[in-house]
Amino acid sequence: MSTKIIKVTYEPLDIPLLEPFTIAIGRLDHVRNALITIELENGAIGYGEAAALEPINGENQATILATLKTYTPLLVGRDALEWRTISAEIHNVFSMQNAARAGIEMALLDAATKSMRIPLYKFLGGASSQVETDISIPIVTPARARELAAEIQARGVRFIKIKVGGDIAADVARILGVVEGGPKLGIQLDANQGYNAPGAVQLLNELARLDIPVRLFEQPVPKHDWNGMKYVTQHTSVPVAADETIFNAYDAIRVIETGAATVVNIKLMKSGLVEALDIAAVCRAGNIQLMIGGMIESKLAMCCSAHFAAGLGGFDYIDLDTPMLLAEDPFEGGWKQSGGIYELSEIRAGIGCYPAGRPSGYI
Repeated sequence: MSTKIIKVTYEPLDIPLLEPFTIAIGRLDHVRNALITIELENGAIGYGEAAALEPINGENQATILATLKTYTPLLVGRDALEWRTISAEIHNVFSMQNAARAGIEMALLDAATKSMRIPLYKFLGGASSQVETDISIPIVTPARARELAAEIQARGVRFIKIKVGGDIAADVARILGVVEGGPKLGIQLDANQGYNAPGAVQLLNELARLDIPVRLFEQPVPKHDWNGMKYVTQHTSVPVAADETIFNAYDAIRVIETGAATVVNIKLMKSGLVEALDIAAVCRAGNIQLMIGGMIESKLAMCCSAHFAAGLGGFDYIDLDTPMLLAEDPFEGGWKQSGGIYELSEIRAGIGCYPAGRPSGYI
């Protein structure tokens, strides 16, 4: 049956958060993303999400919608199976609009794999059918951190990611609150560029003195401070992840060449799906560990990322928790969740997640 695209629509996707989410580079009270829908001649419907976090990728909902307004009419009549060619064309025209491109790629692959009647994780390699995510907590008081950690541990989640912001005393107090509330939780830290290199090392040394193990320290310094990142990596045994530093495969090559980090965090909204495949390949070749994360995304985009990590396999760190931070879930289907484990094996085809009250898009 024909996989020709016959209709493309887009719209704002606005979802409230359960509570404000504060990190070192800003505060978020509401998700403002975009939903893309692609319909094929064979009846398959693909859904994609574009999620921007302006301090990180320079995009916002307005720029995403403007890009979609310009490009989506050009998709009609194209073959969804030519998703790599279409991705390259979008990148050539809108080189800085990675989130918008990621949303289109997501919808294309959702429609294409529904046409093939296979789930996306199997199309990408089928290495596994599940991933295990952490849950993040924002910059909050130690008392609130203690409460959140207790709740997270009670849900059967094994890993917690603590946002830190450059104030060593305040960050240590928050981490101690987590240890008190969730003593069984594996601790990861995410500075979102909030430290300088000596301060980041000092924080890790203080936690070592307190006998608090850390399984990962994500983006401790500003994204352009390659020497600072390398300094932190060289002065700790804790794995250091490059996040905001990595937007494409060239950035991943530079991590390998400089020794700036031992882990790379792939986010589909920073790179798009096609470029993310190249980043993963580069990291594997360079013996860099893989992490997958996201912006503040709904279940649709996070489910796509879960397919990506499960299908390729070999991801040591999974940070796909943002649907649990939202006050509403406007989607049906997707993974089956138990604690921090997302199980994809019951998904019929594609991403398997679709807007509530709308067609699933299966054929």
